[in-house]
Amino acid sequence: MRTTMEDRLDDALRVAVVDRVVRDPDAGRDHTDRVAVRRAVSRALAAEGVVVSPAAWARLVRDLVDEIAGLGPLEDLLRDPAVTDVCCNGPSEVWVDRHGRLERTDVTFRDDQAMVAVIRRTVAGVARRLDRAHPCVDAALPGGVRLHAALPPVVPAPVLTLRRVATVVPTWDDLEATGTVPAPCRDLLEEVVAARHNVVVAGRAGVGKTTLLARLLSTVEDDRVVVLEDTPELGRPARHAVSMAVVEATPDGGGVSLADLVRQSLRMRPDRLVVGEVRGVEVASLLQAMNTGHDGTMTTVHANTPADALVRLEGMALLAGVPLDAARAQVDAAVDVVVGMDRRGRRREVRSVVEVTRRDDRRLLVERWSR
Repeated sequence: MRTTMEDRLDDALRVAVVDRVVRDPDAGRDHTDRVAVRRAVSRALAAEGVVVSPAAWARLVRDLVDEIAGLGPLEDLLRDPAVTDVCCNGPSEVWVDRHGRLERTDVTFRDDQAMVAVIRRTVAGVARRLDRAHPCVDAALPGGVRLHAALPPVVPAPVLTLRRVATVVPTWDDLEATGTVPAPCRDLLEEVVAARHNVVVAGRAGVGKTTLLARLLSTVEDDRVVVLEDTPELGRPARHAVSMAVVEATPDGGGVSLADLVRQSLRMRPDRLVVGEVRGVEVASLLQAMNTGHDGTMTTVHANTPADALVRLEGMALLAGVPLDAARAQVDAAVDVVVGMDRRGRRREVRSVVEVTRRDDRRLLVERWSR
């Protein structure tokens, strides 16, 4: 916790305040209600006889609420709207992506245990777990933040990555103003969606694939859209949308995979299927859906170029047991358009829009738009 000479709490007093809040029945069992926790913190500080100026009191309450009900010292970083990512490489090395540039901060956790405690409490609030049996976790937090964390022995020290997901879909004008989607590209993409082409948005991590996908989906009018995601990010991107998310297996078994969701979604009368990110054997079911009348399907894939994206889809189909020739034919028949995205400096941008066709039994990529 950051302190000044005026608002300094020694460790013993801080522990006493936190202990009072934890034992306060009005603070809530899981401490997810920040208003209730804030009131409990104020009561605890008063009960411990803390006397400081109003400004120092407000800072103490905020920091303690962050520690008890939030992400501890990282909450201050997330209050900056310019920060899109927070990367903690252990308790004493915290970086942020601000305006598209990575910067190291002076924010730290006290030690490994304090960092792990914050992560475990946070993911417990969204029904996830992090322990030796489950040393990695991926979760969507309230407020539009995606969390990924890993513990030793997978990593030398605890690692935490936070990515802010836009809670409001940017308009086409917003994307044009930032240089992400110029007007001619926008017109083409709107035509592609209206024509119910199957679309793959491809690019490296952090180039804005999900943001563009949400923008495309906001233009589908009253089509029934079934959205399938590993970790919820898109929410309800269209007027008539149903969102489904993967459920991790428990020690007792169960669980619902992305491949399961694809199969289940076909029974839900979808006009369009959307897979937030395809990265495994679920691609086989998705390709079948695209090839059996579910036009207007959309997904994203991690790949450097549109051509690489198609190769990645083939590779995932191979992992699902589809022979190479069949995988290639299914990809070519299923995918109509690939939108390639990348970063240029600090700017995320669409680099090309490519149409996928076949001629003389060979794949042909026709560039419809490029920078």
